Amino acid sequence: MAKLMVVGDATVDQMYFIDALPEAGGEVTALRAMMEPGGAGGTMATALARLGHDVAIATRVGEGPFSNLALRHVLASGVDLSLLQRDERLQTSSVTILITPDTQRTMISAVGASRYLDSAALEPQHVASRDALVMSAYSLVAGPQRAYAVQALAYAADAGVVTFVDMGSGAVNALQGRLLPLLRGVDYVLMNERELFALTGEASISDAVAGLRAQGIQRLVVKVGEMGSIVVTPELTELVEALEIDDVVDTTGAGDYYTAAFAHGVLAGAGLHGAAWLGNVAGALNTTRVGAQSFELDEATLDRHAAVETAPSG
Repeated sequence: MAKLMVVGDATVDQMYFIDALPEAGGEVTALRAMMEPGGAGGTMATALARLGHDVAIATRVGEGPFSNLALRHVLASGVDLSLLQRDERLQTSSVTILITPDTQRTMISAVGASRYLDSAALEPQHVASRDALVMSAYSLVAGPQRAYAVQALAYAADAGVVTFVDMGSGAVNALQGRLLPLLRGVDYVLMNERELFALTGEASISDAVAGLRAQGIQRLVVKVGEMGSIVVTPELTELVEALEIDDVVDTTGAGDYYTAAFAHGVLAGAGLHGAAWLGNVAGALNTTRVGAQSFELDEATLDRHAAVETAPSG
């Protein structure tokens, strides 16, 4: 069991399953609507705790029913809330998600309390006492939360704590060129294909990867959906094939489960290929349930599925 600190939002996901997106000024009726715990920080912390790790989450929520819902699985999985901050003025952050039959998601975010995570409450030992720091890049976008996230990365570098930063389309679009300098000292940077192209301005994976290598990003993981994921180090570039899943119902949280399982694999000594395979398996399994945190992925379940569908060797 490793000790991890997760920095990122814990949100309420307001999910609407629809036949098609409405035209401007139009209206559609949802086939199904529900509210679920979400947010990259809450989802990664929940997944890591379910995998057996000692996890503390640094996030900020409001008061009332929304905060209770946002933290439902975080609490149930035993995540340490000693770094949680409460905001008496702002509502817990939320995301409205419109999901079409092809499982594509259109999202509207309301950042709320999470953007005001106060760095004055962060002390060096909060990070130094951990084996790893896992962070959502949304924490680096703006406000007091950005100062908290930057300081946490600095404390991790000083203490030699392993760092993982997971991108997000909103974070990449908001920060663009300002993001790369923050990533140069990070041990593992994870993103999907769309985020890779947006961050680098390139149109091919090979050119984009080369550009990030030139910028000093030493270890990169690119999630490429049904193809799996690509692991990039100074020594190699390797595709790790996906776990095939037939009954995909919702992709919300799949990338966050990937990151959690990848970090789990790295810290367990699985090697980069093995960690990427565990990430592929976790992300795929998560798509079989509705909601970012609904698939209860424990270590035995992850290992069983990873062993049944053996990772392709490379």
